[in-house]
Amino acid sequence: MEHQFVWNKVKYSNKIGLNLSGILYANQFAGTVVVVCHGFTGSKEGGGRAVAMAEELGLRGYATLLFDFSGCGDSEGDFADVTLTRHIGDAKCSVDYCRELGFSRVITVGRSFGGTAVICLGRAGGAVAGVCTWSAPGTLREIFTRLRVQAIGEDIDMIRLSEEDNALRIKKSFITDLDRYDVFSRAALIAPSPLLVIHGGDDQVVPVENARSIYNAAGEPKRMQIIPEADHQFTGRHLKVWEVFFEWLEKNFPVVL
Repeated sequence: MEHQFVWNKVKYSNKIGLNLSGILYANQFAGTVVVVCHGFTGSKEGGGRAVAMAEELGLRGYATLLFDFSGCGDSEGDFADVTLTRHIGDAKCSVDYCRELGFSRVITVGRSFGGTAVICLGRAGGAVAGVCTWSAPGTLREIFTRLRVQAIGEDIDMIRLSEEDNALRIKKSFITDLDRYDVFSRAALIAPSPLLVIHGGDDQVVPVENARSIYNAAGEPKRMQIIPEADHQFTGRHLKVWEVFFEWLEKNFPVVL
């Protein structure tokens, strides 16, 4: 009899001892697991979409770990301390956690800034079997130019993410940390693990040229799918994203029954 997939709440520590909160949809701690990394100000549930996608993946025999980066959602930490370096570390700890549970293959999927994190994490020394990005920024300096200008013009250590009084704040160190990473050079290191790059053709937050540059920098095997007329969140078109992702997953990482 096949084991039924169920949701379980999980907690594990990141590199600096903060507890990361996750939910794991699995039927056993073996086979292939998809680790989903949310966007910059997002959370593990993705407004419900990530949960629904995990359950669809379960029907196809894949386990899924959804987790909150430190300082986000239910995980410990302060969002003001966010950096790409910390995101990469949290993603690595999530991959390691899944391998320690007994999963033989780990696939990373990153949305927006989470996509940048999984590109920079790459193969993680062979622990990651494949990488998929959705709307991932590659030209970090250009995309975060507004924040850089605000940082230069302020005397305090914090940057507001919008003009609203209750806007989220991050430290200026977020900006300087970005300069440590060349996303395209990192993309080139993912091969020979498969890479799938998905992007919206009408993304106004992260221009579609980012996807093309990431794809061009990467080695084979790789695939790029531009979703026509889709925005940064793939509003009304997320099922097409799922279709592309599921097809790539089943081609490159078939479930062994």
